[in-house]
Amino acid sequence: MPDSAPVDRDGQQTFRDEPREVASDQESTLSGYVEDDDTYDSDASYYLNRRRDRRKKHAVRLIAFMTANMMALCAGSSMVFSMYAPLFQSRLHYSQLQVNGAASACSIALYMPISVLGYVCDRYGARPLALVSAILFAFGYGLAAGIYRKLDLEYNSVGKPRGASDGSYPFMVFAFVCIGAATCAGYISSVSTVAKNFGKGKYRGLALAMPITCFGLSGMWLSQAGTNVFYERRPDGSHGDVDVFRFFIFLAVLLFVMGIICSFTLRVVDEQDLIEEAIEELENSGLLNGSSFLSRSQSYGGVASAEPNEDADPFDSAKDDVTWKKNWVLNAETRAFLSDHTMYVFALAFLLVIGPGEAFVNTLGSVLGTLTPPHTISVSSPTSAATHVSIFSVTSTIARLLIGTLTDLLAPQPHTQHAQVGAVRPSSPLGRLSVSRVAFYIFFVGLLASGLLVLASGVVQNHAERFWIVSGLIGAGYGAVFSLTP
Repeated sequence: MPDSAPVDRDGQQTFRDEPREVASDQESTLSGYVEDDDTYDSDASYYLNRRRDRRKKHAVRLIAFMTANMMALCAGSSMVFSMYAPLFQSRLHYSQLQVNGAASACSIALYMPISVLGYVCDRYGARPLALVSAILFAFGYGLAAGIYRKLDLEYNSVGKPRGASDGSYPFMVFAFVCIGAATCAGYISSVSTVAKNFGKGKYRGLALAMPITCFGLSGMWLSQAGTNVFYERRPDGSHGDVDVFRFFIFLAVLLFVMGIICSFTLRVVDEQDLIEEAIEELENSGLLNGSSFLSRSQSYGGVASAEPNEDADPFDSAKDDVTWKKNWVLNAETRAFLSDHTMYVFALAFLLVIGPGEAFVNTLGSVLGTLTPPHTISVSSPTSAATHVSIFSVTSTIARLLIGTLTDLLAPQPHTQHAQVGAVRPSSPLGRLSVSRVAFYIFFVGLLASGLLVLASGVVQNHAERFWIVSGLIGAGYGAVFSLTP
């Protein structure tokens, strides 16, 4: 017989336990609702934080892109050297050999430290390079401005004899060495930041062409600023020559400020993801031996690893591991790059092509003066060095943008931006037409050579108004070669 329900004093059955069972069921249901609400809140919080992080990374990437382009837009100040080079001869009584020496020192300092500064940029980031460029720009242009002011006053106000020398020329050369090295540092920091932040995108060629284009465009606006803003007034109130002292001070302040800004804003987003992707791609390509890579967790340099220290900070260990992976990947890709024999041929071709272009940029003003008869100079000025610096910069900019777009659309693209040894199937977004970057390279080198041939043929002799053909052709070839070889 089943247990009977409890009875009260009157003998009636009572059901006191049943409400307790119902209440317990209600409590379990409510607790389930609360758990579901907590799960929903945690999921919503997760997606909200993820969206916030994505927006923050996008903002950091966008700010870095903008400041990198602004830095490149100011860093190409060495291209306006030909604008004030004739004044070094007329005001400072420098010989043509001395002017060429200062220009050559700037060019050598621009190209020679590329490997060292690139190494520093890969290991320590672009921001230290931006700071270095700020300091070198300010020091270089400040020193050049002081020397120019001193010699200009001595020769043209005090009446110092023309043949007298005060030994300041080596310091002027050193100033332009600093300017060249600063240009290299600023250029590498800008291009490297954009390449790492946008190197995986579909239009990475166009993204890379932007700072390179801005670098080429800097010569145009700086030459126009020097001619139309920082100029000397003639007695009749008209525009005279560029005021080199004020122009140098302007460049020193501008480039110092830009370098300081970039030292805070040139940041790479998700660099750890780039490192992990590079490791995976190196493994797939056969360049990475997994056992050698993983051996660090077991031993390092042939010495067994010590037992983990419980007191050690795990965040420091993770940071050290990230740094080690980054250095390992960079060393592996450097070895792959240096072991490629075609790299040396391409580098030699680049140096041989870019040399005549640099010579033209540095001596444009002097060459233009030899094409104009003396009586024409005294009567009227059909053209000026600043005008042709602008033409050179504009055609260079158009070529850089054009080559960046065309290579994105037509050139075979690798599936990764990292080193690989396996054969990669050429692919083109158009699917049918594929044009190698080497073909683009040869075509624009031909444009540069044709400009030099026009200059050597004598077609523009005594016809300075035709000089725009030379400036345009050389500018287009120069800009495209730089865009194809960043």
